[in-house]
Amino acid sequence: MFSKKMMVIAGVFGFVVVNLIALFISARYVSSSSTSRHVGMGIVSPFQKAVTTSIHSLRTMWTHYFFLISTEKENDSLKRMLAKTIYDVNQCKETELSNDRFRKLLDFKNASRLHSISAGVIGKDPSQWYKTLVIDKGVSEGITKGLPVLVPEGVVGQVIDASDHYAKVLLIIDSNSAVDALVQQTRAHGIIKGNSEGRCLLNYVSRKEIVNIGDAVVSSGQDGVFAKGLLIGKVTDIIRNKAGIFQDIEVSPFVDFDKIEEVLVVLSPPSQSKYR
Repeated sequence: MFSKKMMVIAGVFGFVVVNLIALFISARYVSSSSTSRHVGMGIVSPFQKAVTTSIHSLRTMWTHYFFLISTEKENDSLKRMLAKTIYDVNQCKETELSNDRFRKLLDFKNASRLHSISAGVIGKDPSQWYKTLVIDKGVSEGITKGLPVLVPEGVVGQVIDASDHYAKVLLIIDSNSAVDALVQQTRAHGIIKGNSEGRCLLNYVSRKEIVNIGDAVVSSGQDGVFAKGLLIGKVTDIIRNKAGIFQDIEVSPFVDFDKIEEVLVVLSPPSQSKYR
């Protein structure tokens, strides 16, 4: 297949050749008798007119072709500018949202008066067996194994491993996690454990204790890790078994673990917190 440019060039060449032939024929008739000239003009003139019209059309097409080439280049340039503008606007929006999250995190840090450091989430364990995330701060920033991790909505988990600049956090929804907790309204005591459905169970709560759906669950401060009164979740289901001495209490965490992007790592948690 020939390109558009080659076809246009071939067309110009063809019209030039035809026009030269027409001029040659016309010149021959000019040197002939008057009758022959009239006959020749009658024959050649329509042909020349057609050639002239065709050349004019070709010139218009040629001009239009280069106009389209120029327009295509301009469109490509505009598309690149539009793509960059969309990217810049999106980056500004992401920066704005990030600033809002950090402002909220800073407000929480100041209100809690906890000695803590902020960190960004850079990875999550994709498996169903372990519920962990990786943050971009480590031993070099003062983070060590066992430190509690929070967000303004509540308790996230606990540091279980740390390298120079990274650390792994075990989430409270992991079955290996354990947080000493209280039902805020009734002060019923238990241990928060994770389950396989991304929720928590408040274990070891006596059947004699009063617990209601919707009650808030907070940290008790008795495990030596989490300060007292930090939000954990709310009671969503209660099963009071006829047998046994404990209730089965399901707790929905206040933290949306799928949307965590920044956290606070408490470097030296106080024994008591202002949150009760």
